[in-house]
Amino acid sequence: MSIAEQTLLIIGGTSGIGLATAEIAARAGARVVISGRSAEKMRGALNKLGPLARGELFDASDRASLEAALQRVGGFDHLVLAASGGAGAGPFASLKEVDLRSGFDAKFWVQWNGAQAALPYIARTGSITFVTAASARVGNPGTSGLAAVNGALGAMILPLARELAPIRINAVSPGVVDTAWWDSRPKEMKEAFFAASAKSLPVGRVGQPEEIAKAILALAENGFVTGVILDVDGGLRTTSP
Repeated sequence: MSIAEQTLLIIGGTSGIGLATAEIAARAGARVVISGRSAEKMRGALNKLGPLARGELFDASDRASLEAALQRVGGFDHLVLAASGGAGAGPFASLKEVDLRSGFDAKFWVQWNGAQAALPYIARTGSITFVTAASARVGNPGTSGLAAVNGALGAMILPLARELAPIRINAVSPGVVDTAWWDSRPKEMKEAFFAASAKSLPVGRVGQPEEIAKAILALAENGFVTGVILDVDGGLRTTSP
């Protein structure tokens, strides 16, 4: 099954992994709809994507705004849930409940609501792909909050693959990826973390958004794959204690 001439809705598609997915899908001839909250990011993303793409500017954490946007989009073939947050990291003993709740609100609940609200519009031959994270698949100290958020998403994949069939339900679990999210961190901290990660990973480097995007689209295109969490982490799981 090729994604050419099919329609993809990417929630969180104006930057990072979501935008990389949109770019590759558009080049392959798919019709792409991206969502985001920032008008500036939306303009920049659409300039990259070309005539087969359109944007829906709304806050995906607002269920009413989400449902209104889905009504405007209408039917589509594949849903990619690339919205992320990042709050909830840190040692368990000092992790604040408010930060962990923020992490759930920005990622788990956005993806959960996106999947549920999309059900009336998605093709029965289509797919939903969640973007989780390797924090739920490894045993790194200081990531229990992130593991909880991403683990909650991952725990839904198998039951949803049965319950929502024949719509296919999968997830991609990225490792350390060089996205714009890291630009909000001090440059020295980012460089040190990437260097340490590269040294510990079997592939010897951190990932790029395009590599995660290719995995997402492979799951969307393969009509015989459902109920899978695909690790795209450079071998990070092999380094877990």
